[in-house]
Amino acid sequence: MRLFPWWSLCFPLLALLLLGANSALHFNGPALLLLIFALGGTVFSAVHYAEVIAHKVGEPFGTLVLAVAVTVIEVALIVSVLISDGAENGAVARDTIFSAIMIVCTGVVGLCVAVGAGRHMEQGLNVKGSAGALSVLMALSVLTLVLPDFTASPGPTFNIHQLEFVGVVSLVLYAIFVFVQTVRHRDYFLTENSGSEAHHPPPPTGQALAALGVLILCLVAVVALAKSLSPTVEAFVEQSGAPKSVVGLVIAGFVLLPESLAALRAALRDKLQTSLNLAFGSVIASIGLTIPVVAAVSIWMGRPLTLGLDQKEIVLLVLTLLLSMMTVQTGRTTILQGALHLTVFAVFLFFAVVP
Repeated sequence: MRLFPWWSLCFPLLALLLLGANSALHFNGPALLLLIFALGGTVFSAVHYAEVIAHKVGEPFGTLVLAVAVTVIEVALIVSVLISDGAENGAVARDTIFSAIMIVCTGVVGLCVAVGAGRHMEQGLNVKGSAGALSVLMALSVLTLVLPDFTASPGPTFNIHQLEFVGVVSLVLYAIFVFVQTVRHRDYFLTENSGSEAHHPPPPTGQALAALGVLILCLVAVVALAKSLSPTVEAFVEQSGAPKSVVGLVIAGFVLLPESLAALRAALRDKLQTSLNLAFGSVIASIGLTIPVVAAVSIWMGRPLTLGLDQKEIVLLVLTLLLSMMTVQTGRTTILQGALHLTVFAVFLFFAVVP
């Protein structure tokens, strides 16, 4: 495997050049296709360098690097929106987190299971690691997205003290999960199959650090491109009459592209546990790192932070979490579980557009 193929360096550079040109010229119409082309190529570049780093540090550290890197940049994007016009976008964190949960746990997991089963009939996973990750995800999801609807505060919000407490709890839960995943019970998150990559020696440390730098550059470019495309998405959503939350759904989809593609490629290589590490790890990081930061920003700026979901979204969230737990509890997956997850994903998309 070539560590630095020419295309993997050209796409992020092209993306940054187009971003500079777009800020000066304000692309519209066919010119936006260049941004989309650069976005797709940069996603492939990010996945390539994530796999290089994963091969160097081993699992589950490799999946953790990509999940944390994407989440940190996602948090920066959310905070920038809150600071710029937080009064109008008090629900941006909620919409982004909920969209990430549904996209990953139904769309990404469903596609990985279905595609993997289509090639390998059945795939194995480590029940201890996957069930543990889902337990953490359940706790974080309910505490941050459901509990605000049942507090004494007016509206689906926490008061200052509740927000501080939930922010600390989210960060502590994430820290414990990372400790368990990487130190205490690392074997729970390892795949059964070593794959052909085991025959290739890991890259030298210097090249791995260079790959990490290019990965961060790619992820910054992906998020910046998603943000630059958001006005076009907002205009399209407004013209179509769809809810404003669809904008957060589209942006979350763009941000999750690198992890989603990496998870799909792992499933095709019969490494479903790696796919689940990426999927569940990214959502846990999204909640565990986003909530403390946006809570601090909300308290510092004195702006309300809407976190509670409505009844329809709570139903979809509960259904998704229960289905995910049932999928991993046997340790084997078939195309049936993949079809169920993708069906719920289709329902989520439909009701997001037609509430």
